[in-house]
Amino acid sequence: MKNWKIGLATLAAALSATAAYAGPTLDKVKERGRIVCGASQGTVGFGSPDDKGYWTGLDVETCRAVAVAIFGDKDKVEFVPLSGQQRIPALQTGEIDILPRTLTWTLQRDANGINFTTPTYYEFTGFMVAKSSGVTKVEEMTGASVCVQTGSTTEVVVNDVSTKLNLQLNPVVFDNVAATRQAFFSGRCDALITDAAALASVRATQSDNPDDYVIFPATKYMDALTPAVRHGDDNWMDIVNWSIQALLNAELYGITQANIDEMMNSDDPRVKRFLGVEPGNGKALGLDDKFAYNIVKQLGNYGEMFDRNLGAGSALKIERGPNRLFSDGGLMFPMAFQ
Repeated sequence: MKNWKIGLATLAAALSATAAYAGPTLDKVKERGRIVCGASQGTVGFGSPDDKGYWTGLDVETCRAVAVAIFGDKDKVEFVPLSGQQRIPALQTGEIDILPRTLTWTLQRDANGINFTTPTYYEFTGFMVAKSSGVTKVEEMTGASVCVQTGSTTEVVVNDVSTKLNLQLNPVVFDNVAATRQAFFSGRCDALITDAAALASVRATQSDNPDDYVIFPATKYMDALTPAVRHGDDNWMDIVNWSIQALLNAELYGITQANIDEMMNSDDPRVKRFLGVEPGNGKALGLDDKFAYNIVKQLGNYGEMFDRNLGAGSALKIERGPNRLFSDGGLMFPMAFQ
């Protein structure tokens, strides 16, 4: 019994020492007074400015959650639009603090200067073609030209699919999102390739008539779109990870933007720890113990965030599918707040 108590005391001391450490990114962010986030060059539902210049979207709100965790204010952020080629170097060189911009988690990216945090969206890569082409599946695309953005995993997908199925696809490569999409709609390519949800966004917001286009999977594989941070700052990675986890856990516990104050009176020990009624979680990260409460109070839970940006409450009406919680048959798995 004595040795067991000594072991707990040693562990508590180690955790306390770890909690007292603040990484260089957090120090820099606090000194600056805002987080700098990489953003897309305009994909409605994931990241785009509205007509007043205010950034919205699932990726954008991921960054806002981290701003709430640190500053208690979702608007303590700056968004830097980046192309596929620019995004990872911008993170590696310190131009941005977080890259939540529809970034696919891959081995070579993970091994070369960036760390992935918690997936915020699961999706397959898709092709979009004109309905008038009569093409409805990838096997029918022999000889097709494909508009593709350089610096993206879709370059690899086009080559893999073409080789595997002997389709002799012809990639037409562009260095930014706008040029890639414009080329497709102007008829320079037979198909446009990117994440299927981004294709749904493009079809809904940039085509003259969305019904003129069809979207289908490029492969049977699904990707994890995951915000990334630089290698070498564990404290910062933990903060980003648990800011995202706060959104997922809130949905699991049934905590919403509307009922969160009422939930502060919950008798559930997990809920009490999550909301900071019982202290410790925030301190472990170098944050306020109510950081998760503040995130949900300002942004809602993951389900609410999904709904207003991509789901039934948005113009896109995308089904949650694999982005449901594990308890609802999806892939989103909240980790323990303790």
